Amino acid sequence: MADTVQSWNEKIIEEFRANGGEVSTANFGLSLILLHHTGARTGEKRINPLRSLFDGEGTWLVVASAQGADSHPHWYHNVMAHPEVCIEAPGRGTVSVRAEVLAGTERDKAWAAFTAAYPMFLQYQQETTRIFPVIVLRRPE
Repeated sequence: MADTVQSWNEKIIEEFRANGGEVSTANFGLSLILLHHTGARTGEKRINPLRSLFDGEGTWLVVASAQGADSHPHWYHNVMAHPEVCIEAPGRGTVSVRAEVLAGTERDKAWAAFTAAYPMFLQYQQETTRIFPVIVLRRPE
């Protein structure tokens, strides 16, 4: 399974970079970012393509859904351990950002905006009892 996911991610990353961030696979279009993060335990550099919602002002929302799995994705643990990360974003290039998990009404508002843009995440949420963390990626001020 891990090899399959890794192969899929590598294909998406390659297509993202070859087409200026536009990915036709799975109709992703310009909705993905590439999250560069550091392994919490290993210290290894990693890259994950993630669906994101850009506010136009320098913040991106991402959701640690793992497509409805019962545990958080590995990248989530990594960015919690090392919140200073970089992303590659369509039309923005490589951007340094800080990851922060949203809580309370701030999380609920962000979740509503994210799922309005990407309703399939509502289905993912129904597949588990785990509440998905919503993470804001913000440019440093």
